[in-house]
Amino acid sequence: MTTQSNTPAGWYPDPHGAAQTLRYWDGAQWTEHTNPAQQANPAQQAQAAPQIPQQPAGPDPRVQRQVQQQAGVAAGGPGGGSLFTEPVLVVNQKAKLIELTNEYKVMDQHGNQLGSVVQVGQSALKKALRFVASVDQFMTHKLEIRDAHGQPVLVLTRPAKFLKSRVVVQRPDGSPVGEIVQQNMIGKINFAMNVNGQQVGAIKAENWRAWNFAIVDHAENEVARITKTWEGLAKTMFTTADNYVLQIHYQLTEPLLSLVVATALTVDTALKQDSRGLG
Repeated sequence: MTTQSNTPAGWYPDPHGAAQTLRYWDGAQWTEHTNPAQQANPAQQAQAAPQIPQQPAGPDPRVQRQVQQQAGVAAGGPGGGSLFTEPVLVVNQKAKLIELTNEYKVMDQHGNQLGSVVQVGQSALKKALRFVASVDQFMTHKLEIRDAHGQPVLVLTRPAKFLKSRVVVQRPDGSPVGEIVQQNMIGKINFAMNVNGQQVGAIKAENWRAWNFAIVDHAENEVARITKTWEGLAKTMFTTADNYVLQIHYQLTEPLLSLVVATALTVDTALKQDSRGLG
């Protein structure tokens, strides 16, 4: 199986458990080449075996139903297996009765986990405030988009807002990608995607409730679409879970690709409501 990994090629303890045996990792997958452990470089012996994702157990019918029936996205062929190479991303928020930390699971259209989104940098005081009051919009929120290995690939920061939201998108090393800026408050909500002060695209709500969005490039061509999927009556009434499907129509170039991937999380964080309704 070929996977994405940051672990360099080399000899590592056999992941299959063979005693006193090293197996060669070529940077993407385990090979059939083995060696007795004593022949390896001592520095390599000390290294742990690279963490690679487990073989997918098979398509998840719940996720397939969410994509095909609820979001109306036709079943497609396999993508590249990462957050930036799959044509469909399924973003499901962890259901909680009281939301103190935003957490999301990101999957492909078959239910295989590609990564996650975790809110970071919250103090105990901030969590306490979120518990007793609806003050999310007045707080700064920071989220990490992580790959299947748990490594950050994008960092989203939404500064405390008064009227309109702004989300800053960065690489893990702090280098800027761009910003997603709310343009209006009344009517169908729109966001501009800006890079170095220039608009490269936009996110346009298709109804006043801001549930479904079309994502367009600088020439107003639709390049992707976000559809909120119904999570069920019980979850809607009693939890804070939000589920979305992001469909990317064709392979995009950077930095637009990273901004589009970030939108699936930005929309929820930027427009999070203090109270939930059914319609």
